[in-house]
Amino acid sequence: MEHHAEVLRGVVWQPRPPGWRDPVAILLVLGVVMLIGIGIREMTAPFALEHQPEIALSPAALPYYTLRTIMRMLAAMVASLIFTFAYATPAGKSRRAEMILIPILDVLQSVPILGYLSFTVVFFVSLFPGSVLGPELAAIFAIFTSQAWNMAFSFYQSLRTVPIDLDEASRSFRESGWQRFWRLEVPFAMPGLVWNMMMSMSGGWFFVVASEAIAVGDLHLALPGVGSYVALAIEKRDLGAVGWAILAMTIAILLYDQLLFRPMVAWADKFRSEQTAAQVVSRSWILDLFRQSNLHKMIGAPIGAALKRASRARMSLSARSSVPHWSPPQMVLDVLWIGLIAGALVYIGGAIARFAGSALSWTDVSLVARNGALTLLRVALLVAIASVVWVPIGVAIGLRPKFTARVQPVTQFLAAFPANLLFPIAVFLITRFHLAPEIWLCPLMILGTQWYILFNVIAGASNFPSDLREAAASFRVRRWRWWRDVMIPGIFPYFVTGAITASGGAWNASIVSETVSWGSTKLTAGGLGAYIAQMTDAGDYPHIALGVAMMSVLVIAANRLLWRPLYAYAERRTRLD
Repeated sequence: MEHHAEVLRGVVWQPRPPGWRDPVAILLVLGVVMLIGIGIREMTAPFALEHQPEIALSPAALPYYTLRTIMRMLAAMVASLIFTFAYATPAGKSRRAEMILIPILDVLQSVPILGYLSFTVVFFVSLFPGSVLGPELAAIFAIFTSQAWNMAFSFYQSLRTVPIDLDEASRSFRESGWQRFWRLEVPFAMPGLVWNMMMSMSGGWFFVVASEAIAVGDLHLALPGVGSYVALAIEKRDLGAVGWAILAMTIAILLYDQLLFRPMVAWADKFRSEQTAAQVVSRSWILDLFRQSNLHKMIGAPIGAALKRASRARMSLSARSSVPHWSPPQMVLDVLWIGLIAGALVYIGGAIARFAGSALSWTDVSLVARNGALTLLRVALLVAIASVVWVPIGVAIGLRPKFTARVQPVTQFLAAFPANLLFPIAVFLITRFHLAPEIWLCPLMILGTQWYILFNVIAGASNFPSDLREAAASFRVRRWRWWRDVMIPGIFPYFVTGAITASGGAWNASIVSETVSWGSTKLTAGGLGAYIAQMTDAGDYPHIALGVAMMSVLVIAANRLLWRPLYAYAERRTRLD
């Protein structure tokens, strides 16, 4: 038997002879630590609204701006991951928690980023007066709102579709709730969650302009970053600066693809739920580098031992008692819980009515309803078109791991590409050929959100069990029957998750897509997004609240009437299979 270099108690490791991998790994770690340190130092510098740092369009300033933007996005990603585990876990495990947490998540997803900024930026700035940390937290929170909901929906979907046999095996070993969470549920969810983390990071780029160049009424903030750089380039109509921004984004996306997401995809591949070995295994040069260096043993062995000891702890997410106790009937508890939720909604609705009622009229409500119906029609058509286009492409990519590795950075770049950079082209073509903005501005709404469908379908196809594919091939299931009986049922839960987040993202994107500008030229397509953007520029908070409330109602209604029934159907099919 081979001697193991790792011993669980009293970590013992046998270093390899030093090689070229060790200095390369150490340099990479030190470089990342230094960049993070520089970013953190800049995020705590003094700040004054009257003397904000001026944004320069020089290409030499872009490396610094790119570092600041990436720091904000990584901070938002960490916060989103913590939120995902803390929020989606009770929603996926408790029926009563699901009744309130998932509708709240629908509301949070439907509120546009400008809606959050309208009410939170003043709070964060006043929380840290005289420090840039306040505006930084406002920008990070805005980016967080473009990342967290997608990840939470993905983890919730995975918790709801854990195979029954794996769950029963875990319970048969008498694992606690804590152990079952880290040994079964998180590993099962990890392949899909990693792909949604990539999508969330890319989605953050789509809203980076709104997050860094903040304008709410008389309050204007411009934080050093790629988003502020792009906003100034659009204002100055500087196409050269736009090109430099695209180049900086491309380099940043390639770097975090190679240094972060490619290793995560290769690492998460071992958690695929299947009965046979995968035909092709995802690889990452950076992961192989650290695995074959002594640094991996020096750092990883103590951390791994600590995590294993923690996983052995007999901790449970809910206290259990062997003493029998009386509990009210299930129906009584459900009625009380629904009554509590209804009372809270009535109270919140009354508070909103008192806040905005004096400044609004039924004419305003009617106008917002018509604009909402117009945006709803656009979102429905665009999501349907994106599904028809990207589901077959996502399946083709996900079933070919080698091809996935090549396509991954390309899809990340396309997903991260802000539609704002296409505004000059859109404005020029519409004005040059006298096109209708009501129609030709619509594609900008789906440019950044269609990738939710693609990434989730890729995740579903990548996680599709190889044994089922082999069984379908042995029975010669071909063409439309293969799609109907094999692949569509297999990826359906992932597709529904992607479609929900894509539709919510399209609503969000309507804020920046239904009203676009290039210099002094401004085009408006009408709709609820244009209404909210107009009221945000004016600082009209009652009308902002009315627009956000109407958007929330429409998104929740669509989720309740369409997506949730499809979600339940997908869950039943997965459990039965």
